[in-house]
Amino acid sequence: MKIFESINEFQTEIESLKANGKTIGFVPTMGALHEGHLALVKQSVSENDCCIVSIFVNPTQFNSLSDLEKYPRDFNKDVKLLKSEKCDIIFAPKAEDMYNINELKNRFDFDFGGLDTVMEGQFRPGHFNGVVQIVSKLFKLVQPTKAYFGEKDFQQLSIIHQMVKVLDFNIEIVDCPIVREDSGLAMSSRNERLTTEQRAQAAEISKTLLESCSLASHLSPCELTTKVIDNINSVDGLVVEYFDIVDVKTLQTVNSWINPAVGCIAVFCGEVRLIDNIRY
Repeated sequence: MKIFESINEFQTEIESLKANGKTIGFVPTMGALHEGHLALVKQSVSENDCCIVSIFVNPTQFNSLSDLEKYPRDFNKDVKLLKSEKCDIIFAPKAEDMYNINELKNRFDFDFGGLDTVMEGQFRPGHFNGVVQIVSKLFKLVQPTKAYFGEKDFQQLSIIHQMVKVLDFNIEIVDCPIVREDSGLAMSSRNERLTTEQRAQAAEISKTLLESCSLASHLSPCELTTKVIDNINSVDGLVVEYFDIVDVKTLQTVNSWINPAVGCIAVFCGEVRLIDNIRY
């Protein structure tokens, strides 16, 4: 397994892979890897000649400096995990090499087609601008055949599909299922910040979402939304930031069950913000 920090050296490696006709699978991450990430890596390894994983905590997608500073980092552990999964290349650039001063100071603009105005977009303004900014940069550097993203970040995944379409990237985006802990809690790097008691509390999020599926047959989306929020807020230590049942394509709130829908949620467990979703 090769590790690159230098963009120039990494580009030379990519040119060599392309010259030899190798297919490239790409998994962009911010490190603090868990089984959810590794599931993406496994699929990438199995479907491509070369698997590349980027590890880069992207400063432009955080809404607060404190959240950026608290984001868990353990590069040595990440390297060991990726080596065990037969990852071929780790790309771990420095922020000053990925961005110039103007890019860090000025917001990156992109036409999201309305996908960014709801849910995460309401509570984390500018977040998706930062996501698209870094993913588009990485796509240009890596030039992958396929790129792998988890469905836990459902809105982000929709926006990545939109970005590929608008910017005309010749890349196949592979949607990968949510990986959960034994308790049902969706795996996330932020879970590392939870205490044992908080993990038990946080498991009620997925439990409530799963139970809500059986209620959809006799409750309207609006009624179900209220019930999910009330049930989770009744759990000590949990506070719902939002829960919205939206159309899977437009991400706009639905009033009926005519089209496929997904329920997306953000919950604070103490100071840790957790997201999850469920399909109806």
